[in-house]
Amino acid sequence: MTSSASATASSPAPATLPTSSHGSLAGSLIEAFLVVRGETERRAAPLSPEDQVIQSMPDASPAKWHRAHTTWFFEQFVLGGHCRGYAPFHPDYAFLFNSYYVSAGPRHTRGERGLITRPGVADITAYRRHVDAAMVDFLGRADAATLQAVAPLVEVGLNHEQQHQELMLTDILHAFAQNPTAPAYDPAWRFPAQAATGETWVDLPEGIHTVGHAGGGYHFDNEGPAHRALVGPVKLARNLVTNAEWLAFMDAGGYEMATLWLMDGFATATREGWQAPGHWYKVEGEWRIMTLGGLQPADPDAPVCHVSYYEADAFARWRGKHLPTEMEWEVAARGHHLNDAFGTVWQWTRSAYSPYPGYRAIEGALGEYNGKFMVNQLVLRGSSLATPAGHSRVTYRNFFYPHHRWQFTGLRLADYD
Repeated sequence: MTSSASATASSPAPATLPTSSHGSLAGSLIEAFLVVRGETERRAAPLSPEDQVIQSMPDASPAKWHRAHTTWFFEQFVLGGHCRGYAPFHPDYAFLFNSYYVSAGPRHTRGERGLITRPGVADITAYRRHVDAAMVDFLGRADAATLQAVAPLVEVGLNHEQQHQELMLTDILHAFAQNPTAPAYDPAWRFPAQAATGETWVDLPEGIHTVGHAGGGYHFDNEGPAHRALVGPVKLARNLVTNAEWLAFMDAGGYEMATLWLMDGFATATREGWQAPGHWYKVEGEWRIMTLGGLQPADPDAPVCHVSYYEADAFARWRGKHLPTEMEWEVAARGHHLNDAFGTVWQWTRSAYSPYPGYRAIEGALGEYNGKFMVNQLVLRGSSLATPAGHSRVTYRNFFYPHHRWQFTGLRLADYD
């Protein structure tokens, strides 16, 4: 959850279904649904209609699109598949607001979502209200067998919407960073306080550990099956890499030292003109960072943020260290050995995003959710300051391409000496 004084991100959003005050499955589903849907609207509330339509790059999406897409998800997979007699709110919306579900039909080009000026923001608000009312009515009337069938779909939809709640903040921050006036999403926003306590390094002796999700509680399919993995011996940094450490890397010419970089990384950094992390700007000789609170001085003690895997890997080489594997990170986090493992920045690992042993995608269109992306991307662990409350867990596997840095991404180091 955003660590902000703003009400736009102050309400908890459960990743698993709560126990309803009515004591019924229908009540639990409705309660969880309304909480998560309300959080999306709170995050959108500070944005003008003009803010909500902008798409600053192909990887980002307009806030209006996020609001519509998450609504389409429930309309498509819950109401459309299980609510007899339900008619879609508008015949064009499935095409406009599908994302990558090929099995669900054709879709508008991702990089052109910002061109969808119509339907407008008011139309999407009406769409959300219509689907919200239909969902509450359907869940309230459904029999026990239907509720048991749709409960997993609702839970996936809620977690899916929480992912888009985080993207709403990262995407609008990227858009605002292109604005020469550096507007603030929330003028009261501040970076989360850090907990730099304990020894600098955490020793993980060699051992075989169970990693991945096992037991109860919600999880995405890519978090399992749980399996055994050999981990260690290795030392993991207890704390995240800070801006001060990154500034030292920059001052040492780290962005110009080709020997520190993977070939593709150096080519990307050269082509894009990287001289600092994303959203960093030199103003009157001082580094400033574009944040949700606007342009702010670079706090030397804050964790570095908006770095790509390529940059993280080059920094680790410069320090004579490594990035941890996702298994090492999970074992250390399970032991509560890592400061700020959650709620500050996603942390790059050097693990390729690939299926765990025995993984099988779920059947149907929802099988496209994670499995088909398991190539050419790297795993990040933890969660960020924009992650909704209740959406973090030790087995969560986020993933991005190695050049991506518009997310709240940072790093911690590993040492094998």
